[in-house]
Amino acid sequence: MAKLWGGRFKKQTAPAVDHFHSSISFDWRLYPYDIQGSKAHVRMLGRQGIITPEEAQALEEALDEILADIEEGRVELSEGAEDIHMNIEAILIERTGDLGRKLHTARSRNDQVALDTRLYVREHIQLIMAEIRRLQQTLLAKAEANLDVSMPGYTHLQPAQPILFAHHCLAYFHMFQRDWERLADCLERANLCPLGAGALAGVTYPIDREMVAGELGFRGIVPNSLDAVSDRDYILEFLSAGSILMMHLSRYCEEIILWANPSFGFIELDDAYSTGSSIMPQKKNPDVAELIRGKTGRVYGSLMGLLTTMKGLPLAYNKDMQEDKEALFDGVDTVLSCLAVFIPMIETMKINRDAMAEAASIGYLNATDMADYLVQKKGLPFRSAHSLVGQLVAYAIDKGVNLEELSLAEIRAIAPMVDGDVYEHLTVEGCLAARSSAGGTAPREVAAALQRAWTMLEEETWENPGRGGVDRCKSCGSTG
Repeated sequence: MAKLWGGRFKKQTAPAVDHFHSSISFDWRLYPYDIQGSKAHVRMLGRQGIITPEEAQALEEALDEILADIEEGRVELSEGAEDIHMNIEAILIERTGDLGRKLHTARSRNDQVALDTRLYVREHIQLIMAEIRRLQQTLLAKAEANLDVSMPGYTHLQPAQPILFAHHCLAYFHMFQRDWERLADCLERANLCPLGAGALAGVTYPIDREMVAGELGFRGIVPNSLDAVSDRDYILEFLSAGSILMMHLSRYCEEIILWANPSFGFIELDDAYSTGSSIMPQKKNPDVAELIRGKTGRVYGSLMGLLTTMKGLPLAYNKDMQEDKEALFDGVDTVLSCLAVFIPMIETMKINRDAMAEAASIGYLNATDMADYLVQKKGLPFRSAHSLVGQLVAYAIDKGVNLEELSLAEIRAIAPMVDGDVYEHLTVEGCLAARSSAGGTAPREVAAALQRAWTMLEEETWENPGRGGVDRCKSCGSTG
């Protein structure tokens, strides 16, 4: 196949180079964005008189036909045409002759591919943001259905203090809220149009970059032509936000794996989101959670790989930047596929209330509350109270009982100032109710926090006009 750029060359590229150089095996996924951008480009060319309005209309109709044929599987993309951009242009020329050769007027593949990837990033950020909202709703519903369930809170994976299971759900709700906000910020920066930058220095034709940006739903143009074609920080920022999101998913999965273990017994995963063993009939394995935990490394790898690719590149475009797409596509696919199974896994998992509550009642989780009693009721300095309660815990461990099972005489042998009212502070219910500071695990505080979270989701109403547009807040009109 003759190269569309081959006029200066006397020899064909070697077959091995054609294969090595080609990106069509993966960048074919950009075809709808490439055609979308080309249609906006030819409309601008026609309006500016660079081509005639009739030529612009004919090109746009031909591009629509190519789009339909690709989606119906009637087009065979060629490795010899290198990438999706050249494939579409070659098909257009084959169908329209010299008219098709006008498509690339006032445009370079450099600004073209930057446009395509920005359109791709923009659309898929919105898809992921929508999934995060669905996940947050699932967490709030799970918290609401189990609002009275107590469980141990841990530090160093050791029992620490009692908390409400709903409080735990809300912790992840807020982590995922920050993930949503990071993606919204990334969307704001990605939502700029690079087309019109040309190869690197702008173009010599009387183009209207703002018109193209408006046609494609961008909030503006990338203001510097060198920057427009040479940076991929919007992809890096997406992969960074995606990596943090995956880290949060992975941490939750680690807890699910632990909780599903009979030694904990806090939850039971639905059969639809578990697997068995080929040799051990009794096994019910949390493979979905394990795979999400494992796939987190893929997104990290995509981020680190592209950071390494970009770190030594002089301005402007370099062929190294072809490596951005596989990292981007794999990052998007991994995040979306993990969310698609994580959400229903959480939604369908059964909470073992009794096991959680029993675990919250053992392990001396009320020791801090006894120390606080000595501070608040008896006026001891906290460090002194801490020391006395530590001695009481050691005594209880030796005796094999909980703190609240010690007699008042036994307690007074170590802490003589204690009165009988101490026991009301040592129940799980008492420990929970006492933690009423803002953001704490007291039932009243958690119920209020849950209501605030629902209200936040209800008030943040977003409308998505689909391909060619971005999410926009109905109340304030801002994007992201």
